[in-house]
Amino acid sequence: MTQDAAQEAAALRAQLNRHAHLYYVLDAPEVPDAEYDRLFQRLQALEQAHPELLTPDSPTQRVGGRVLDGLRPVRHRVPMLSIQTETDTTEAGARAFDARVRRELGLAPDAPPVDYSAELKFDGLAINLRYEDGVLVLGSTRGDGETGEDVTQNLRTIGQIPLRLQGDAPPVLEVRGEVYMRRDDFERLNERQREQGEKTFINPRNTAAGAIRQLDPALVAARKLSFFAYGLGEVQGWDMPETHSGVLDALERFGVPVSSERIVGAGADALVAFHQRIAAKRDELPFDIDGVVYKVDSLALQRQLGFKTREPRWAVAHKYPAQEQVTRLNGIDIQVGRTGKLTPVAKLEPVFVGGTTVSNATLHNLFELRRKRARVGDRVIVRRAGDVIPEVVGVVPPAWVPLAEASPDEEAVVDAAAQVNPAALAPRVPYVPNFRMPRQCPVCGSAVVREKGEVNHRCTGGIACAAQRKQAILHYAQRRALDIEGLGDKLVDQLVDGGIVRSLPDLYRLGLTALAALDRMAEKSAANLVAALEASKTTTLARFLFGLGIRHVGESTAKDLARHFGRLDSIMDATEGQLLEVNDVGPVVAQSIHTFFRQPHNREVVEQLRAAGVHWEEGEPVAGAALPLAGQTFVITGTLPTLSREEAKEKLEAAGAKVAGSVSKKTTCVVAGAEAGSKLDKAQALGVRVIDEAGLLDLLAASN
Repeated sequence: MTQDAAQEAAALRAQLNRHAHLYYVLDAPEVPDAEYDRLFQRLQALEQAHPELLTPDSPTQRVGGRVLDGLRPVRHRVPMLSIQTETDTTEAGARAFDARVRRELGLAPDAPPVDYSAELKFDGLAINLRYEDGVLVLGSTRGDGETGEDVTQNLRTIGQIPLRLQGDAPPVLEVRGEVYMRRDDFERLNERQREQGEKTFINPRNTAAGAIRQLDPALVAARKLSFFAYGLGEVQGWDMPETHSGVLDALERFGVPVSSERIVGAGADALVAFHQRIAAKRDELPFDIDGVVYKVDSLALQRQLGFKTREPRWAVAHKYPAQEQVTRLNGIDIQVGRTGKLTPVAKLEPVFVGGTTVSNATLHNLFELRRKRARVGDRVIVRRAGDVIPEVVGVVPPAWVPLAEASPDEEAVVDAAAQVNPAALAPRVPYVPNFRMPRQCPVCGSAVVREKGEVNHRCTGGIACAAQRKQAILHYAQRRALDIEGLGDKLVDQLVDGGIVRSLPDLYRLGLTALAALDRMAEKSAANLVAALEASKTTTLARFLFGLGIRHVGESTAKDLARHFGRLDSIMDATEGQLLEVNDVGPVVAQSIHTFFRQPHNREVVEQLRAAGVHWEEGEPVAGAALPLAGQTFVITGTLPTLSREEAKEKLEAAGAKVAGSVSKKTTCVVAGAEAGSKLDKAQALGVRVIDEAGLLDLLAASN
């Protein structure tokens, strides 16, 4: 190992740790992802060439790690104790805590108010991070408070947890905090699970807790967990601040994430105000909380107050209303979304949950409903957190239901023995669904289909379905389709909600007077839109096909269809077998196109658009294989001297090539301009041919 390599590795670790703190903790990145990746890959290469350079605080140690055989027990040097919970969600809960503290401290009624620190009670998993000389050496769960489990490898995958503390860290510092999952990360995870037909997770808290105890760190990394610190464990060699709030400020200076939603205030009034302020903005927070925590701010007073059994007298958790409740599922309706997806919606016995009364909740799709074993008449668990749509997350097993509350179906299997031994009941309760998805769309009557491998049922009505009307218009008007400038979301809302536009052909009946009378629509804007609508009548077959919004038909497929068939009528009348002859059209796409044009109302909309004057040049069919660049894949990166990326793409596709967005081993050629970046680097690493704009024009000329 050379001294230069060691110095470079140390510098790279410092840079990457700093950039990770800026990105994950401060949300203020200074470099693009590509630059971070370049530094990271250089450090990886150095560590592979010189294994002795690998250190515990290296950012490369966040990625993966070996699969564990089991979780090793860890005895906490300082016990991780729980705090008392105040379940009175009114201001009386805060005042009762202040009264207890003053009484324990022996304060007279006229004594000055006690200073408190107030912060959020995160709904996650408590963990302990042990840093020695500033480097993370051990991470463990709370466990029973005395003994937890070693989950260091898993905690390293969480970007917000620093692998090395910033500044002059003490010899030993144990940071205590909460691992949690943001709501948006939780929703994305469940959406991926639903799309893949896998089980979904009940709530972010259970998902985070389950992830941390996984034996494979790669699975933990995929869960996208986050972290906030709220206290300390063992400390050695540190002149500690005198207050709890000072400790949190110091942790922030060490680079540890601490929530900004915290205050120091005097007396019960400050606690009440904080509880009410957080309650008002609870739904706006990007993560779940189930209350706030009050702590006496002075560490000296904390020591004076001490503990009662295993709970500190100087702290309390003040709860909010629960975000999960049990109610009865009275029925199931179907909601048709903007994209045609049919969603079963639970009609519930109204229940107060998450701060509001809920009577409807999503069931997502038929398979999700069956996995949860939900039936009309069942008692179900409903969850509402923040602005997330309320959902049914599970069913209360019949064994849990008192006989007086059991449904008729449950009465047949719930008997006295099952009440005494609920576990014995589980295998005796078969799941017999009492709900089926409709075969016709409840909005427009079109056929409902579920494609092979898909979990969602969809309406095939498309442009003719009222539920999909707004989305259909916006898609039709977008730049890559009919390019109707000025027809945006707010205007489409006005046109559809006002009953002015009921289908795509109605767009071409819009007059200047009617448009100018709309809210926030000046006469000049109305005139511009009328002109844009007139201009959109002259288009191409590919743009028109794409604008129809046929499922699975993107720009590239629309161009392939237009080239292959040449005429719209040929596409509309094509069999699935004929559609399969088109380049890159497989069975799913062929079925989607065939089903779309088999619907009479879709064909009627197409004919009305043609009658309104929408037209394009039609030609003779050209087989995809006959085109000179058929079967070849190109990637365009950087800025070309004279061509825009869109122009270069159109020229390549006209020659039969496919234009992709990323470089892979299947890429035929990369067209690189100025500031090409990481795509050029990857092409060179894979040995993919690289040409410039002049080379592209020569290639296209030679292909003609």
